[in-house]
Amino acid sequence: MKREQSKKYFWLQRLRILSQAGFFGLFFFLFLTTHYPGQDYLTTTVERFFHLDPLLALTTIIASRLIVAALLLSVITLVLTLLFGRFVCGWVCPLGALHQFFSFIFKKSRLLKPRRDDQMSLAPKYFVLILVLAAAIFSVNLVGYLDPLSFLYRSSAVFVSPILNLLLSQSGSLAYAVGLPGLGQTLGQTKGNLALNSIFQNALLIGILFLTAVLLNIWKERFWCRYLCPTGALLGIFSRFNLFKLRINPEKCIDCHLCSIHCQTNARPYPSDGWRSSECLYCETCAAICPTGAISFPIKFQKEKITGVDLSRRKILLTSLTGLILAPIFKITAHRQRAHPALIRPPGALPESEFLEKCVKCGECLKVCPTNALQPALSEAGPEGVWTPVLVPRIGYCEYYCSLCTQVCPTGAIRELTIEEKIEVKIGTAWIDKNRCLPYALGKSCIVCEEHCPVSPKAIKLIRVQTLTPDQKMVSNLAPFVDVESCIGCGICENKCVVLDLPAIRVSSVGEQRSPENQLILPIAEEPEQF
Repeated sequence: MKREQSKKYFWLQRLRILSQAGFFGLFFFLFLTTHYPGQDYLTTTVERFFHLDPLLALTTIIASRLIVAALLLSVITLVLTLLFGRFVCGWVCPLGALHQFFSFIFKKSRLLKPRRDDQMSLAPKYFVLILVLAAAIFSVNLVGYLDPLSFLYRSSAVFVSPILNLLLSQSGSLAYAVGLPGLGQTLGQTKGNLALNSIFQNALLIGILFLTAVLLNIWKERFWCRYLCPTGALLGIFSRFNLFKLRINPEKCIDCHLCSIHCQTNARPYPSDGWRSSECLYCETCAAICPTGAISFPIKFQKEKITGVDLSRRKILLTSLTGLILAPIFKITAHRQRAHPALIRPPGALPESEFLEKCVKCGECLKVCPTNALQPALSEAGPEGVWTPVLVPRIGYCEYYCSLCTQVCPTGAIRELTIEEKIEVKIGTAWIDKNRCLPYALGKSCIVCEEHCPVSPKAIKLIRVQTLTPDQKMVSNLAPFVDVESCIGCGICENKCVVLDLPAIRVSSVGEQRSPENQLILPIAEEPEQF
């Protein structure tokens, strides 16, 4: 192998870094631009990234027993992996690029010290993969918790986005305070243009998990990719058949171990007979830094074994049984007996069981909601529904002429609706607490909820009531009354209620259109005719 070929791998390594930066930049650009664009329908979304994810496709199809046409694009990823190995992890994956960047920073700061021989097993991600697939058999879709795209987008939407919003807000205020109104105005316009949501429940927990995943790179380079990523495990299985195999020229190799020391995923290029092809990301680092140009990747038609991973039949069987046993536990919840009042799903959401089978907790709908109303669930939907979207009216409301959340769901858990269809969808019902409502409780005039009701004709009507005040005076006022048949549960009444701590009008999930059981009055079955 001539020295010029080492230069070839050097430039391939630089091309790989450029590719990583480009795909991460594209992902983050689409993330930032996925907001209300000034028109009813989005022109750009990050959906296609999710449609190319084979693990999302596989688990969603198994869990829902349905084939989502858009997810069939993931076959492209599998075919390319069969031909070229796990290059998607090394060249395309935006979360992989983020981990690689921080691994580089930690190495430069000497917090991360690569070792020549890393004996830690690479099996955990394969066990995670088996658990996820086993759970999907029982229609429990757990892939969203550790799938790289869902993990990155959810963390960005719930944790990174509010921090960026806060930084822009505080920086703008500081600019005005120090006499730089031009800069303050620019920062304010930037904040407005990005339309970043500022409040999310569970942001602390999701943020801690995200920071932990990043900081684990201090211990091992690309820790997530090595030990946790189930998508990487799936691609590793398919990459065994790829065309490009590592070769070390024994006449040029000087046994320096640089290739193994600097391998991002502990694929162990040296010695070549111990190379783990299923772990290789084809980053070309080993070939680029080889001082003698001994490493190359020629085409070779040969299936490789998964080495360095203890995947005995006993462990695979035990992990599969664990997944099959744990999956039903996620369904043991009181929410299946009686709907939770706070479980208000976005318009277009499928019936609850189907919704949970398809939702991958990616957070796209949370990010695009213009009023910050959609929040990641914690206990509202039971253990199976953690981090799925719920509408929290006290934080925001469902904008009447908005269907953005229905346009971004990558798996069809929220079906796409036109504006005309969306305004007809009932997601809950508003109820008045007369003990807190000012006209009923104190005899004070207030018609705020009626004024804000967007339904035509209004679902909140005004009736005249007589109220006995604490000083024993009878006061006549107009008070709100909810027409439960017309109310769509958008939550704007609760959001705008002047009683701040616990609003006097609150929305619950009862009456939602997607559920025939969660109704205020269930239809009575007709008795059969007697002959």
